[in-house]
Amino acid sequence: MKPYGNQINLKKKVSYESKKNSEKISILNIKLIHQIFDTINISLLVLIFTLFFLSFDSQKKWSNTYKTLAKTRAINNNLIDYISKIEEFYISELESLNIYRKTKPEDLIYLDKVVEQKESLFEKNLSSFIEGFSDRKYQRGY
Repeated sequence: MKPYGNQINLKKKVSYESKKNSEKISILNIKLIHQIFDTINISLLVLIFTLFFLSFDSQKKWSNTYKTLAKTRAINNNLIDYISKIEEFYISELESLNIYRKTKPEDLIYLDKVVEQKESLFEKNLSSFIEGFSDRKYQRGY
């Protein structure tokens, strides 16, 4: 096959200097693109670490709040137990009011006041010592 027309005219002649310029521009473009991606990556890392520490702090606060709520629930359960015991006591007291009848002055028995005898410590010890001799608690010999 024979080429049609002058083939040399179809090819573009590029000078060596224009090739160098285009390579410099493409290298500069690549460096710029890399700097943009590096900046985006660094900003994403900073954002991720910031959010991580914020979530860690909020998790810590939530844990403290949950502990406080658990203690409050335990106290409330104890209070409910105490309240139910008190209610049970008062209900039993109210029921016991119907069992016992009210007294009247005629129902009361009056006793004479008994005079208490005061015994001294010496007399008490002496009497127990004498009783010990009479009961043979204190014996001589074998």
